[in-house]
Amino acid sequence: MQPFHLSRRNFLANSAALAGGTFLFAGPVRAQDKPSLKKDRLGIGSIGLRYQGSVITEKARLYGDVVALADVDQHVREQARASFGSTPAIFEDYRQLLDRKDVDVVLIGTPDHWHTKMVIDACRAGKDVYCEKPLTLTIDEGKLLTKAVQETGRIVQVGSWQRSDHRFRLAVEMVRQGRIGRLQKVDVVLGKNETGGPFAQRKPPKNFNWELWQGQTPDVPYLEERGHYTFRWWYEYSGGQMTDWGAHHIDIAQWAIDSLPVEVESTATFPEVVDGYNVAVDFSARYRYANGVEMTVGDTGRNGILFTGSEGRMFVNRGDIEGKPVEDLKANPLPREKFSVYENDNLTRPERRGKLDAIINHMGNFFDCVSERRQPVSDVVSQHRSVSTCHLGNISMRLGRSLKWDAENEQFVDDREADSYLMREQRAGYEIL
Repeated sequence: MQPFHLSRRNFLANSAALAGGTFLFAGPVRAQDKPSLKKDRLGIGSIGLRYQGSVITEKARLYGDVVALADVDQHVREQARASFGSTPAIFEDYRQLLDRKDVDVVLIGTPDHWHTKMVIDACRAGKDVYCEKPLTLTIDEGKLLTKAVQETGRIVQVGSWQRSDHRFRLAVEMVRQGRIGRLQKVDVVLGKNETGGPFAQRKPPKNFNWELWQGQTPDVPYLEERGHYTFRWWYEYSGGQMTDWGAHHIDIAQWAIDSLPVEVESTATFPEVVDGYNVAVDFSARYRYANGVEMTVGDTGRNGILFTGSEGRMFVNRGDIEGKPVEDLKANPLPREKFSVYENDNLTRPERRGKLDAIINHMGNFFDCVSERRQPVSDVVSQHRSVSTCHLGNISMRLGRSLKWDAENEQFVDDREADSYLMREQRAGYEIL
């Protein structure tokens, strides 16, 4: 395979020409694959540096130089600068980072309620973007986001990295190639949501801009448990396990199903704790897809995805891929010349052919696609559709009834109450436009 090189000059020259519909994948990074000359390395700006934001920034350093960092927590951004060298500029407000001409690509590791606005703002500023999952807070945000990406021609990779893991990719390909017969049912287990509260109201720490952290969400008293990692257990900022693990497992399940849901019914109980976590507990959802496949999603059982077909079953999670169809691969391997999962894959380069199960580098795929101006494996359209399915389950739970979904028009069928959940009210000054 030819070494991977990402020239900033080539990137700028090709940025206006987006060749859509084709996937290119980067394999494991080798020392000789890293752009070494300063002129060949892109400038990286990272927004949200606690937890996963620092992880993805570290991975991106293989391909470019970290030139700017932004975080609403002074301690976090100063610690990040110490971790990534003394040269990056640091900002409290991410918009100052987007104004910098030396920032070519933007990484977003903020809480979920900021993802859509930051991606749109970055694309309109002429940056390509790697954004953590889940992509959106609401379904209508996804509509706005996909339109903005299309209009600007930017490359956006979503951090649903299971699409780059050989186990999940093999499972999807086997389902698509009929190794379990006709797919009938998919069972997804995500795990339990956290419970807790009431939590004490207090003054925000001086190092933490609570007003800016809240963004579009309602202005409420500061609770330490609303911020940082535990934001995911509040509907104001996230969607619990349905959008956390769901953005991974439901995405893989839907990739294999190769269809979109038309109906969902859910059950759940909700904690009634003032100033406490408010996402559903003891939840389950059942989806019916346009092609007749049924998918269940629950919080109890072995974390992972079970595919059931007319001729067999197969289970996959981050540690294993199991089932008789998997055992049969030794005697009856998949034909490597067939890429049924990727109808538009570019197979013209011989070094790419037959490499489906060797693609493990999700960040490398992003930078490869930035260089080539091609769509990444976790593109914005597929990820909008996947997280929309997660949102449908949460909406059904919160309404306490089944819902019919018009996937083509992305609205509920004759249901104004459910349609009111497609978008949330946004605070003045933080609107997604």
